[in-house]
Amino acid sequence: MKKELQHLFRMNKLPHIWCPGCGNGIVLRTIGQAIHESGIDIDRTVIVSGIGCSSRSTGYMNFDTVHTTHGRALAFATGIKISEPDLNVFVITGDGDATAIGGNHFIHAARRNIDLNVILFNNNIYGMTGGQYSPMTPQGDLATTSPYGNVENNFDIPKLAIAAGATYVGRSTTYHDKLLVSVIKEGIKNKGFSLTEAITMCPVSYGRKNKYGDGADMIVWQKENSVNIKAAEKLGADKVKGKYIIGELYNQSKPEYNDLYNNIISRLQREGGYC
Repeated sequence: MKKELQHLFRMNKLPHIWCPGCGNGIVLRTIGQAIHESGIDIDRTVIVSGIGCSSRSTGYMNFDTVHTTHGRALAFATGIKISEPDLNVFVITGDGDATAIGGNHFIHAARRNIDLNVILFNNNIYGMTGGQYSPMTPQGDLATTSPYGNVENNFDIPKLAIAAGATYVGRSTTYHDKLLVSVIKEGIKNKGFSLTEAITMCPVSYGRKNKYGDGADMIVWQKENSVNIKAAEKLGADKVKGKYIIGELYNQSKPEYNDLYNNIISRLQREGGYC
């Protein structure tokens, strides 16, 4: 790890516990790098996680961190941001944590446009708890709970976030780590609900069962099956079908939740009403 990033991590907790070939360590480093390059005050930064492989990240980060219950990271983070609006609040979550048990919290946090920076690790599986399929497991893929192939349609989480009201949405992969740093940084700049989907690999629970090979094979697969949004716009829909579109997917500012709420309080105080 680069020396300038080491103060952002609890070095005595490393090396991490993730399986060999897992991409979560790469995503974790990009989060630290994005925070470092953004220059935000780490003493005024809180990082919240739920339950799952990705959510173990908070244990390695040298910040005020909150490791919460399954699917509730966004609920805890909302409470923190409303009580202390000046804090920088990040949420580290996974595809199961955020889009299954936490799905309702996800859409309403986006709908409110509360100023949270959400980094969603998508490894297409419940990696930690037994290899069950998640709402992000592609249709037809195998899991312990879909041994003959998953019959359900999977979410396109950026589209869901945009439809729900998020004001910044980006996506990248562990192969495209520089781009991942960039989209996280842009999410930090946005005052409102920001989502970065980080496509990561689980060679044990997902890759092995679906014959994707080891971690190195899966990161090459990411390279070959991702298209930058700028290139995708020129290629056309038929040539990018089935591939991940990466880069800044959406950036549209609108009033943030706390600002709107505080405006009501200020108006009532001026008018002599209740608050």
